[in-house]
Amino acid sequence: MSQNFLSDSQKADIVKAIQAAERNSSGEIRVHIEKICPADNVLDRAAEVFIELGMSNTAQLNGVLFYLSTDDKKFAVLGDKGIDKVVPENFWESTKNLLRTHFSQGLLAEGLVAGIHSAGEQLKHFFPYQSDDTNELPDDISFG
Repeated sequence: MSQNFLSDSQKADIVKAIQAAERNSSGEIRVHIEKICPADNVLDRAAEVFIELGMSNTAQLNGVLFYLSTDDKKFAVLGDKGIDKVVPENFWESTKNLLRTHFSQGLLAEGLVAGIHSAGEQLKHFFPYQSDDTNELPDDISFG
């Protein structure tokens, strides 16, 4: 499984980044990691995982998925309709470039943390924390 790709400390850093990003926003962030992307197109697979994880069920349609397949070195960042329509036009591409820079240096966890932080800033800006906010999705990393 892809779980062994990260140390326990790296997994904890990623979960802490998710929790920090969500603390300032009503948005939801998930990370899904698997060895092989079973689809030809990584975005198609990310969309499948997005649905499987229930990310399309958030009240404000503001979920963000970081999808990664470790063995074939594919990744995608996918935002739901609510966040996609408000972030700057180049946001998803710039986030992928941020990840790519880290990943190319073998810094998987650091790249995910940086990407989560970037997404969290956008979520905080467009979907600020509400006093009645509930954590709609788990913060843990899911593995396929």
